Amino acid sequence: MDIPTLRDAKPGDMIAAADAYTKLQENFDKHATTWNDGVDTRVKNSGWTGDAGGQAQQSLTQTTAKLRAAGIELGMIGPVLKDGSEAFLLAQSKLLDALADAKAGGFTVDDGGGVSWPPTSAAERHDPDFKDPSSEGKAISKRINDALNEAAHADQVIAERLRHYTDAAKNGTGLDLGTATMELSSKIANIFGGDEDLLATGMPAANASPTEVNSWWNGLTADEQKRLIQEHPDKFGNRDGIPVAARDQANRIMLPRLIKQYEEKNPKDDWDQKKLDGFNAIQKRIAEEDKDPSPPPVYLVGVSDEGQGRGIISFGNPDTAKNTTAYVPGLGTELKAVGGGGASSAKSVWQETDRAGGNHGDTASMMWLGYDAPPNNGVSLDSTAVMGKERAEKGGENYQKFMQSLRATHEGSPGHLVALGHSYGSTTVGQAAQRDGGIPVDDIILVGSPGTGAQKASELNMDPKHVWVGAAEFDPVTHLPSKTEAVGYVVPIVGAYEAITDPHELWHGQDPASDDFGAERFKVHPGHVVVGNQFENHSDYFDDGSDSLKNIGRIVSGQPDKVEHQDRR
Repeated sequence: MDIPTLRDAKPGDMIAAADAYTKLQENFDKHATTWNDGVDTRVKNSGWTGDAGGQAQQSLTQTTAKLRAAGIELGMIGPVLKDGSEAFLLAQSKLLDALADAKAGGFTVDDGGGVSWPPTSAAERHDPDFKDPSSEGKAISKRINDALNEAAHADQVIAERLRHYTDAAKNGTGLDLGTATMELSSKIANIFGGDEDLLATGMPAANASPTEVNSWWNGLTADEQKRLIQEHPDKFGNRDGIPVAARDQANRIMLPRLIKQYEEKNPKDDWDQKKLDGFNAIQKRIAEEDKDPSPPPVYLVGVSDEGQGRGIISFGNPDTAKNTTAYVPGLGTELKAVGGGGASSAKSVWQETDRAGGNHGDTASMMWLGYDAPPNNGVSLDSTAVMGKERAEKGGENYQKFMQSLRATHEGSPGHLVALGHSYGSTTVGQAAQRDGGIPVDDIILVGSPGTGAQKASELNMDPKHVWVGAAEFDPVTHLPSKTEAVGYVVPIVGAYEAITDPHELWHGQDPASDDFGAERFKVHPGHVVVGNQFENHSDYFDDGSDSLKNIGRIVSGQPDKVEHQDRR
């Protein structure tokens, strides 16, 4: 495979050929049905007996079997051609992208993929600001040759698959119904390369950054993008780096499939049922929001059955919004919340931010459930025992990549991006912020937090003036003791916390609302004394009209000067 061959190829024409084979197979099946009903079945039901009748019926049955086998064989050629077209399109896109970068960098590329550049002068080599072009040239050369190798491999695999069907037609095995049926049902065609996912081979690697994925996606034509979404929604709905509108389209295709999959699953365990309930709740919420003509539009940015279930819903398009926030829920959150209370909290943030920003509709507010939140067993040592850092660490890794994706896919100048975590979700946000490189946000908001794992706001890779904390005085989660102080801990009834040596050291590090942590604490309602259960105070931060929600709206809308502050602990 050389550059001119791949560069000038028209793999899209293979789609037309694939569609033609599919149409041929459909028409052939109609003729086979006409033959079966009009000839074979009539003769069988005619009452014709004797040797001649038996031989005739046997011959007609064999002809019917051959027609069915031929139809099966024809039906498998179209998908092969589509696989080939998609693989070639992706390889071609990579090649064109690399060639464009080579041209922009002043490199020369030969037809075989070799990259060269003018020799450097002595003066250039001694210039401290001089950048040696060799490393960039080698990187471009590798990209070009990777694309050529992918195309050559796809060409070989597709040729082998098509050769198999051609040979079957020549030697007669393609007309054997038993062979064709077995090949279709057990996918014996995999022996000929059918088990290899050529599309996955042509996509960016699983560990590719959202920026790399976005660059690859933007290199495809609109028709190519549309076809990939329609035919492979499972590969794009949750891929960071793919634009939100495209993810929404893919996930709206996948959601009914997930519902059907879990409806038909038998037996179901508790989590299977919870996932099904979650998928149904999301579908219902999306349908309700779509019927509402008033803003904001709703986007299904993510949905899958991974772990306890995953879901991301957005009110407004973060790729075009001026102000965007991604809210991470915490303790006890299940998938159904993405279609229920969690989504309502995200929408409340949208409404308050929109009001604070002057009702310009320039906002996107998401609920992000991209991790397994710990179960809610109440506020006790038993419940805190399941609140280790493992879930937050894994969720933090996913959240960091998601926020990077929002930056990569945003159109125009960078928007104002805010991370928002509630309860254990704030721990997850904190873990994301402490990863190498942090999270690419302008502000971090932590509400109802049991700690982030950090001792100082500055450890979140953020100016402490842009780390905001809301903590209700009667929210017991914001008073959880450290693990070393847990013995003797008494859940507060009237604000008294016994056997706590350091009231500012929480289960997951320093209390974010404390003076030692150094964040900006904003005003929230203190909550109410509730004998026997104060956990309800933990869920009031997104109540309409509350001080907490108003201040969150001011922060997300980029108006920190209007935030009402509260003394740190």
